[in-house]
Amino acid sequence: MELSSDSVVAPSDMSQIKSKDDVDGDYESLPPHVSVMTHMTAGAVAGILEHTVMYPVDSVKTRMQSLQPDPNAQYRSVYEALKRIIRTEGIFRPLRGLNITMIGAGPAHALYFACYEQAKRSLSDVIQSGGNSHLANGIAGSVATVLHDAVMNPAEVVKQRMQMYNSPYRGLWDCIQTVTRTEGIAAFYRSYSTQLAMNIPFQAVHFMTYELMQEQLNPHRHYHPAVTTPLDVCKTLLNTQENVALNSMNIGGHISGMANAFRAVYRLGGLTAFFKGVQARVIYQMPSTAIAWSVYEFFKYFLTKQQLEQRAGPGPL
Repeated sequence: MELSSDSVVAPSDMSQIKSKDDVDGDYESLPPHVSVMTHMTAGAVAGILEHTVMYPVDSVKTRMQSLQPDPNAQYRSVYEALKRIIRTEGIFRPLRGLNITMIGAGPAHALYFACYEQAKRSLSDVIQSGGNSHLANGIAGSVATVLHDAVMNPAEVVKQRMQMYNSPYRGLWDCIQTVTRTEGIAAFYRSYSTQLAMNIPFQAVHFMTYELMQEQLNPHRHYHPAVTTPLDVCKTLLNTQENVALNSMNIGGHISGMANAFRAVYRLGGLTAFFKGVQARVIYQMPSTAIAWSVYEFFKYFLTKQQLEQRAGPGPL
């Protein structure tokens, strides 16, 4: 949310910011320089809730992106997949790997939102004298994505390996130890370049669209995650190192690099393979983004309002 520069108010004037109850919660009542800690705290809460609420759909997406799935793990739709997974593997199976996602999502989203807000403000001051610059929003979103993915990528590797059908890992720690011992630390960043290639343009457009819609509609926005689904399929292959698929191509080691992943996906399934799981991805992406931004904006508002009230002290009796 862009806040106008003329909304700077001294803490002692907190009671005069908005006098009517119906506008008392307006975000525009916040000062333009919200603390970094507030952005980080709000971002961490938003990230954890976003991934937690939508996690079962994310599990289905990972399985549907499998290039050569087990016959028992071939699904026609997201609903059918969730129903069958719960019936055959237990009610908690769609949540397997959620723990590492929550551990990674907190700090990753804290950096993501804090970096975005700070970079957006600094760049807007330079590009448009403090006004809302869409170019600044896009660049800030790209920089924030680099930091977010640097933290989240190892968690993604562990998460997706635990989500796969017949995952061989007993739990979170077993997965981390096994991958480190057999493939090395580099395995946790094998998909990082692919992740950035997918997320940087996506998030640049995302943030520019979000800020534009904030100006026009506040707060609705629409974008199309299907465009970057081929990169998401490649990322899943790099993260999971799907053994059945790699063995079918006589690949004895591990596949690495975005170009190799693209070639492997094409060899295994042609052009259609690049869009495996697109339904699950769209179903996941739209509500998860809405949850993240709604929760982030609410906690940013709530935490800053609390800080201002504490500074203002008790009002007159």
